[in-house]
Order: sequence, then C-alpha cells, then structure tokens
Amino acid sequence: QVQLAESGGGLVLPGGSLRLSCEYKGVSSDYYAIGWFRQAPGKERENIACISASDGSTNYADSVEGRFTISRDKAEKTVYLQMNDLKPEDTGTYSCGSKVWCAVKRYDYWGQGTQVTVSS
Repeated sequence: QVQLAESGGGLVLPGGSLRLSCEYKGVSSDYYAIGWFRQAPGKERENIACISASDGSTNYADSVEGRFTISRDKAEKTVYLQMNDLKPEDTGTYSCGSKVWCAVKRYDYWGQGTQVTVSS
C-alpha cells in the first residue's frame, strides 16, 4: 500500500524559509519519481518540483526555480522541499506524490498535504 505523508508547513513571513518533508511507504524511489505540487484557492494545481528515480535529476516550475530545492534521503524514505525567499503567492496546500516519470503531469499517489501560509 502506497502512503505519502507531508509535514513542515506553517506560517512564515515574506522572505522567510521552510523545509517540507515527505515520508513515503510502499513505493521505491529507485523506480518512481517523487515530487511536490501545490494548490492555492482559486488557482490551478501547480507541479513545482520533482526528483527522478533513475539519476536523481531534478526539475522545477519557473515560479520556484532558484528559490526551492528538492532532495531525497533514500535510507530514510523521505523527500524534502527546501523553500527559501518565500513570497505571499507561495501560499497554498503543498502535497507530495509519486509517479513513473517527472515528465508525466499527473501523480499516481499523493498525500493529504500541508498548509503553507506566507504573510506579514
């Protein structure tokens, strides 16, 4: 059974940082990509970062490139999203998911999400 659980969200000031964690079970990061997407009220869901299974290569949405970093710890079965220089437009529910390839838009499995609020 595939399970993904996010943690680390919260309220942060503009310009601040947060690190989100995604613990996964029942899926091997040797074979499946793990990534993050976010949903803000009134906006479409946005895929923001992904780390591939094969070589650990990463890709990012233009909106977070240079500010967010995705990484993984295979031994701990955890994927992280380090978010720096946060902006109010980064507010939303952040979820992690697994899929076969990062190039695929839709995730096969995902967690419940963690709320990130950027506000002064």
